[in-house]
Amino acid sequence: MTDFLCTEIRGRIGFVTLNRPKALNALSHDMIRAMAAALADWRDDPNVLGVVLQGAGEKGLCAGGDIRYFHEAISAGRTDIMDFFTDEYKLNYAIASYPKPYIALMDGVVMGGGMGISQGAALRIVTEATRMAMPETAIGLFPDVGGGFFLANLAGHLGEYLGTTGIVFGAVDACEIGLADVVLPRASLPALCEHLAAGDWSDSEAVLDAARTFCRESLPPAGLAPGKLAPLRSVIDEHFGLADMPAILRALKAEPRCEYSGWAQETEDLLRTKRSALMVCVSLEQVRRARKLSLADELREEWLMMRSVFNLDGRTGAEGVEGIRAMVIDKDHHPRWQHSTIEAVTPEDVARFFDGERRGANHPLRDLGE
Repeated sequence: MTDFLCTEIRGRIGFVTLNRPKALNALSHDMIRAMAAALADWRDDPNVLGVVLQGAGEKGLCAGGDIRYFHEAISAGRTDIMDFFTDEYKLNYAIASYPKPYIALMDGVVMGGGMGISQGAALRIVTEATRMAMPETAIGLFPDVGGGFFLANLAGHLGEYLGTTGIVFGAVDACEIGLADVVLPRASLPALCEHLAAGDWSDSEAVLDAARTFCRESLPPAGLAPGKLAPLRSVIDEHFGLADMPAILRALKAEPRCEYSGWAQETEDLLRTKRSALMVCVSLEQVRRARKLSLADELREEWLMMRSVFNLDGRTGAEGVEGIRAMVIDKDHHPRWQHSTIEAVTPEDVARFFDGERRGANHPLRDLGE
């Protein structure tokens, strides 16, 4: 329990409520540790048959990690920031491997770290208010918290597209591409929680069945925005399946079909002017490498990558510090990225993010999943 996270047992269900609405429920280190402790306690508690994750406030479940803390810690010369990521990635893995039904109410803003504590759920529920993304390249980071893994497992080359552009999408798209399971009206979420808390469930499977049945039998949300990704699937695969980012950008610029020309121009402009050139290239490589990795290995990889993105290895430049400064701290929206263009990023620049030892003796996640 912290000031920003509440845990309680109601009936046979453990409820985790992120309670930092003024900061869009951004995850602090204390919140991560408290959540991990609650899940560990409930894991072996026979009185708890399932877990529900929810966010307090109207704006949504969770906008991500506490990036202001990242900036402050690195600017002060502290290296204990990596303890944050160690504990966060352990939590991500614990959720994905949890033996009891973990139900994520992915309402409102669900981005970055919010995706990390949701994508491993047994049931991922979105609403008409859901706004989902992995937007890290806009602030000089990459899609971590297992993002490489769950993006890599999307069909075709959607993972490369979503990971590099960081575009925001809604409930219909989330369900259609496999990042959510069902849509429920936002107004029905309290009733679902009460239904689960009040039930006399025989076992954990009955809890999950009850949640699925409740969603299936509920009326669909009114005014649900249609998806935008399905009509683009073929052109996304065509472009984002190319060899590297320069090739992708050339293809976008040369897109000859009028029905796709607007999307292609917007995507090229976004990647060139609104994202870190280095991290766009790193994220493309990350997703492609993750297709051959388990979740545990991908989280180990991401931990090493995070050391590089904050220049804690002394070799790569602190791209993340500059991005957070420009977009969140000073809000001048003019980050001084290390590379002025995507074409200026070399293969060696990218390779430095992936040359660490995932199972090295000093890696704090070396035994994850074993």
